[in-house]
Amino acid sequence: MKRLFTFFICLASLQFTFASPADTNRYSLSQNGRLGDQLRTDSVFVPLAAQVVPPATHEYSIFKRRLDSVQKDIQLDYNEYVQSYIDAYARRRDGIGALLGKAKYYFPIYEKAFRDAGIPEEIKYLSIVESELNPNAVSRVGATGPWQFMYATGKLYGLTVDNYVDERRDPIESSYAAAAYLRDAYQEFGDWLLAIASYNCGKGAVTRAIEKAGVNDFWAIRAYLPAETRGYVPAFIAMTYVMNYHKHHNIVPQACNFSIKTDTVLVNKFVTLQAVAKVLDIENSELALLNPAYKRQIVNGTPKEPKRLVIPQTAKENYVALYDALNGSGFNATERKVQLTAFSDNTAAKPKKATTHRVRRGETLGDIADTYGVEVQDLKVWNRLRINKVVVGRILRVTAPAEDEQVKSKEFITYKVKRGDTLSQIAAKFEGASVESIKELNGLKKGPLKLGMTLKIGGV
Repeated sequence: MKRLFTFFICLASLQFTFASPADTNRYSLSQNGRLGDQLRTDSVFVPLAAQVVPPATHEYSIFKRRLDSVQKDIQLDYNEYVQSYIDAYARRRDGIGALLGKAKYYFPIYEKAFRDAGIPEEIKYLSIVESELNPNAVSRVGATGPWQFMYATGKLYGLTVDNYVDERRDPIESSYAAAAYLRDAYQEFGDWLLAIASYNCGKGAVTRAIEKAGVNDFWAIRAYLPAETRGYVPAFIAMTYVMNYHKHHNIVPQACNFSIKTDTVLVNKFVTLQAVAKVLDIENSELALLNPAYKRQIVNGTPKEPKRLVIPQTAKENYVALYDALNGSGFNATERKVQLTAFSDNTAAKPKKATTHRVRRGETLGDIADTYGVEVQDLKVWNRLRINKVVVGRILRVTAPAEDEQVKSKEFITYKVKRGDTLSQIAAKFEGASVESIKELNGLKKGPLKLGMTLKIGGV
C-alpha cells in the first residue's frame, strides 16, 4: 500500500510539472476575435510574431489533417494564427452561408481565369478575404471591386476606368487582372504565400521583409511585414478551410439572391440596363448586380467595340423583345452616337475643357467624388494627391484625362424629349453635360422644352 501511495504522489507531481508551462502561456484575442500580436509569458508581453509558433495541441490536430487533405498547389500551413481566423469565421454561420451561395456564381468565373493564366484555382478564396464576393465593394483608400484594385494598379493590368465603365468591378476582367498580378508575383518570389502577401501590401514590402529576414518564407518574414499583412495569409488559409469544411461547423449554404444561370450577349449600341430589365421582367437591381462595371447603368457598346451584357437565362418568348431592345437604339430608339462632322450647322459645341472644382471649406474628397460621380482614388490619381486631405481653394480635376479626350469631344448623343423632362433632369442623366452646354449646343434661349424635340448632348 505504501508503494502504491508513493507511486500516485510521484505521478501527480509529474503531471503538475508538465502542466505548468502550458498554464503560463496565454494568448490575447483582439475584440474582433482575431489572434492578437502578443504572447503573454509570466506577465511580460513579447511580440507574438517574434516567437516560434508552438505545435498545435492535440484537440486541434483535426484542423491540420483537414487542411492537408485539401492542399493542392499552395501550402496550407496550420498554426495558432490560422486557428484564430478559423474560429472567427466559423462563428459567422449566416455570413459564410451567404458566401457559399454567391460562390456558385463567382467561383466558376475565377476558376476559368486562373486556369487560363496557369495559377492555382484555390486562390479564388482570396476574393472572399478581399471583398466578400461583393463586386461593388470600395475600401477606405479607394480599392474597388471583388479583387480590390487600386486605380493605378488596375490601369497597369489593363482594366479600363472611364466615364461609363469601371472594369475593377467586373468579375471577369478583374479576375484576369488579379491572375496576372499573382502570376507576376509568384515568378518574382517563387512562393505562393509570398505572392498572396504581396497582393495585400505590394511586392516592394515583401522584398524588403525578405531582405531583413534573410529567408524566402512567409512565416519567417511575417514579423517584418505590415500589421494587416501578418493576418492576411492566415485569413486566406482559414477561409480555404471553412469553405471546404463548412458542414463540420453547422454552416448551411444559403440561396443566392440573384440568378446563377446566365447568358452573355454582345451589345453594339448604347442600351440602358433599365430597358433590358423591363423586357426580361426582372428587377433592375439584379441586372445591375450581374453587370456591375457599368457606372451609369448604360451599356456603351459600339460596332467597333461591342460590350458584354450578362443576363439571366430567359424564356424563348422573350427573345424577340430582347432582340428589339438590344438592336434598336438603346434610349427609346432615339439616342445614338454620332459625329459632329455629320452636321454643317453652327450649333456645334467647342471642344469641352476638363471639368474642375474649387475646394470649399468643409469639403472632403469623398464629398467631391460623390458630387461628380467619381471615385476618391480617381481624384487622387488625377490630381497627384498622396493623402485624402485637400486644401481649401485648391482647384481639382474631376474628370479623367483620357488619351482619346480630343476624339471624345467631337462626339455627342441625341436625346428625344419626353413628357415632364426639364433641362436640369436631362443634364443629370449624362456625366459631363450641363444645362448651359445643352442650351449652347442646341441654340436654346427661353421657353419650355417641346415634347418630342431632339436635343444634342455634347461632351459625354
